[in-house]
Amino acid sequence: MKSLVVAIVGPTAAGKTELSMLAAWRLSGEIISADSRQVYRGMDVGTAKATPEQRAGVRHHLIDVVAPDRVLSLAEYQQMAMDAIGEVAARGHLPLLVGGTGQYVSAVLEGWRIPAVPPDPALRSRLEADVEAQGPAALHARLSEVDPAAAARIDYRNVRRVIRALEVCLVAGRPISALQTKEPPPFEVVKMGLTWPRSDLYARIDARVDRMIELGLVDEVERLAEAGYDWQLTAMTGLGYRQIGQYLRGEVSLEEAVALIKRQTRRLVQQQYNWFGLDDPAIEWMNLAETSFEGVLVHLTRLLDRRAG
Repeated sequence: MKSLVVAIVGPTAAGKTELSMLAAWRLSGEIISADSRQVYRGMDVGTAKATPEQRAGVRHHLIDVVAPDRVLSLAEYQQMAMDAIGEVAARGHLPLLVGGTGQYVSAVLEGWRIPAVPPDPALRSRLEADVEAQGPAALHARLSEVDPAAAARIDYRNVRRVIRALEVCLVAGRPISALQTKEPPPFEVVKMGLTWPRSDLYARIDARVDRMIELGLVDEVERLAEAGYDWQLTAMTGLGYRQIGQYLRGEVSLEEAVALIKRQTRRLVQQQYNWFGLDDPAIEWMNLAETSFEGVLVHLTRLLDRRAG
């Protein structure tokens, strides 16, 4: 019988951490992060990592994996996650894949075969310069010419993914869509999605951003800059870090930076919903305005019992 993986997905601030902690305690689980920003060491407040107390109570994986100046490829993440899933299952525990990074979740659960094309920093720099000069829509249009299938899947505002798709095309000489095949993973999957009415979710986002400021996000970003991490690094241009960097460089006020973080987080939410899909029949969506975390866990437990029975 195949082992089982539970994926807890959904937009930022929906409550994935709360549910995963509850599920881990009740169902003897371990949490495998599927968050592309929590892999960075020293970036705790702005990525809303589980607290030290939470990590002491429940075993977490794929948090604090690399330094902020190291890019973790999707292929590397996928392999690490597969290894972690195997280790957790071997201990007789339930692997809980938790996060809002759609690429991470899909790569693991759908068994993506990721093109073995290493990053080309010089090419990426040229493409980034093109974005600065012409805008993201122009780069996306270029991708549409060489790989329309990939362009159809990638939002033009997701510049990093557009650049990676073009990079693969230009280096490998073949469209990334032709190289990205899938092989079913060696486990069964239950996907649980968390959602809220949009106004409630936006209120939760605003409260979380305010809490990050209270917890010392400005100091965290300042420490990273003082440690020598360049503002242009992928990690330092992430949501929250870019805007606080603008504040620290005197480009905006703190109030403006906070407003930008909240606005950009709302845009991220839309991208996450587009990726996971509220109409996806493979995801058991639970509206937390209509049920409690306890109610979601009861539903999840029933799903698992049916699979086991």
